[in-house]
Amino acid sequence: SLFNYYLFMTFISVFTTMTNPDERNDPWQEALDCYNKISDNNVVTVGEDWPLEFDWGIFNKVYQRGFDKCDSKWVMRMDLDYFIHEDDIEKIKFYLKKYNDEPGIVLPQYQFFTHDRYQIKTKLCLLLNKERFPDIKLNGGTDKMLATLDGKLLTYNNVPQIRVPIWQYDSMFRTKEIIKNDRARFARAWFRTFNHYGDRGGDKPDEAFDAWFLMIQERYKKHVFKMDIDKHPVFIKNKLKKVSSDQFGYDAFGLKNNTKFEYFNLFSELKKKYF
Repeated sequence: SLFNYYLFMTFISVFTTMTNPDERNDPWQEALDCYNKISDNNVVTVGEDWPLEFDWGIFNKVYQRGFDKCDSKWVMRMDLDYFIHEDDIEKIKFYLKKYNDEPGIVLPQYQFFTHDRYQIKTKLCLLLNKERFPDIKLNGGTDKMLATLDGKLLTYNNVPQIRVPIWQYDSMFRTKEIIKNDRARFARAWFRTFNHYGDRGGDKPDEAFDAWFLMIQERYKKHVFKMDIDKHPVFIKNKLKKVSSDQFGYDAFGLKNNTKFEYFNLFSELKKKYF
C-alpha cells in the first residue's frame, strides 16, 4: 500500500546518469564510491541506453526516470563529475532534517578545470524532498533537467541554500579527441531540437571543440579561488594526482600557464560563495 511505501522509505538516495563511462573517461567508480557514502541504499543509475544521436528532450526523460526510481524520503541528483567532500556528508543529512518541510535545497557548485583553481559556477537545487513533494519534475532550465514544482523552477529564491559545495570536475579526465566527439554529438542534439547551434559551434568535432574551448577560456579567467590538491574529496584525490598530460585537467590544454585571471571578479565570486 502507499502507506507502507512511505513507512519503509529510506532517508536519502542518490541517482546519476552513466553512459559508456570508460569510453568518455568519466570518473565513474570514484563517483559511485562517493554516492554510496551519501546514500542509505543502492545508488540508482540511469542513462545506460542513451543513444549516440539524440534530441534534447532526452534529459528530462532520463533524469525523471532516475528520480522516480528512488524510494527514499530525500533524493539527490548528481552528474557523474559531481562530488561531495567526505567532511560534508553528515552536514547534508543535518540540513535535510532541518528543512524537512521544504521541497528542495540548493548547493553551490565549485567548478574545476585544473585541480588548483575553481569558481562558483552556479547554485543548483540537487536535494529534493520526494516524500512531501512527489510531484517534483526534472524538466526546468535550458537543458530541461532542473528541478521544478508546479511549473516553477526551484532556486535559491524559493528554497533554502546551504554552504555545502558540489565539487565539479568538468571534462577533467578527457582527452581532446573525446571532448571533440562528445561536443559535436551534443551540438547535433541541440540543433535537432532547436534548429540552431547557438554557441555550440557546429556538428563537426573541430567546430564543436573550438566553440567549447572559447567558452572554457572565458570561464577559466574567473577561477580566482585556489585549492590545494590534498583538500579535494578523498574519493577523487588520487585520480587528480594521476592526470596525464593529454587530459584536460593537466593544464586545461595550455590555459593554466597562459591565463590572466580576473581578480576584479573576486568580490562577486565571494558573494556567490558566502551569500
